[in-house]
Amino acid sequence: MSQAPSAVQVAVEDEQVVVFDVASESYAVNIARVHEIIRLQQITVIPGAPPCIEGVINLRGKVIPVLDLRKRFSLLAAEHTRASRIVVVEIGGQTIGLVVDGVSEVLRIMTDRIEPPSPLVTGIDSRYLRGIAKLEDRLIVLLDLDQVLSPVEQQQLETSDLR
Repeated sequence: MSQAPSAVQVAVEDEQVVVFDVASESYAVNIARVHEIIRLQQITVIPGAPPCIEGVINLRGKVIPVLDLRKRFSLLAAEHTRASRIVVVEIGGQTIGLVVDGVSEVLRIMTDRIEPPSPLVTGIDSRYLRGIAKLEDRLIVLLDLDQVLSPVEQQQLETSDLR
């Protein structure tokens, strides 16, 4: 009497992400890092802020720095639309808003669908890329929020009046 081989169970985890668009491309961040998503509002420009910082907003009495992802990614500027949003996230212990062209969905992505970015497309300016999620009909770039701001920019935010 022979026994059937036991099935080896491989645990495939998933990650829940918020997907948003910047310049017709899909990007995502882990949902645990997202505080909220708000409509675009008046942003007050702060002289001397790092170039990728649009300015600040007042969010329920708290001053929040706002980073323009188009500037961070060295993309062409575009007019904001009714779909534009500010994704409020936690970066380096600070609450920061990210201006995006629109938020599309919340997804669960299996970790076996995520590949590290190719060395051919990564460089010093793309340190914030954590991986690429391969879905049936598209690719989603996963961002490493802890790398979106350089150490110098984080220091500038910590020592400035932007908070």
